Amino acid sequence: MTFSPMTTWRESTFHRPRFADVANSLNEWFAWRAAIGPESRRAARFASFGQGSMICFPPQVLYNEHAISIGTGVAIGPRCSITVGMAPGQDLIAPVMLTIGDRCLIGRGCSIAAHFEIVIGDDVFFGPNVYVTDQNHGNSDPEVPIGKQTQPERAVSIGAGSWLATGVVVTPGVTIGRNVMVGANSVVTKDLPDHSVAVGAPARVIG
Repeated sequence: MTFSPMTTWRESTFHRPRFADVANSLNEWFAWRAAIGPESRRAARFASFGQGSMICFPPQVLYNEHAISIGTGVAIGPRCSITVGMAPGQDLIAPVMLTIGDRCLIGRGCSIAAHFEIVIGDDVFFGPNVYVTDQNHGNSDPEVPIGKQTQPERAVSIGAGSWLATGVVVTPGVTIGRNVMVGANSVVTKDLPDHSVAVGAPARVIG
């Protein structure tokens, strides 16, 4: 029996939807089962991990959880990097260095890197690919690669009810007030007052 290209195409279109449905269902089931929730063993590593909170599978990078406090009802999307210090097992300067408040939503692909102190208030929403850090590289010594130079860590605070859109970068030492809107791809280098709207690189208040 021979198969024409049309027969092969018809067979592939007949079987592919069924296979796709099964594959997608299995992927969703596995991702749900693999998520970190308050009852999972991984959650016990955290300083606190609130009821109703979840870190979706897969996390991109996750270490030194004992210095991370997560409130209740928090959703952290897939492929996020949530880290404290430079490497797993490092001696840290404080028991808790990253605090995420209640009912926060951290979009997929976000990175939060705490080396000193980062505090995210309640009901804060991040779009995808937001980056927040309290440490940066320096360039004071022209003979040393910039990647090997650091500046002093400076605490970061993001006020309750704020929204950071896709691709926002928050740099060390910044305080973002309550209910602040930060536009997509903005770079926040200075404090933003309560109830403000900021856009641009560097971000500036426009309303």
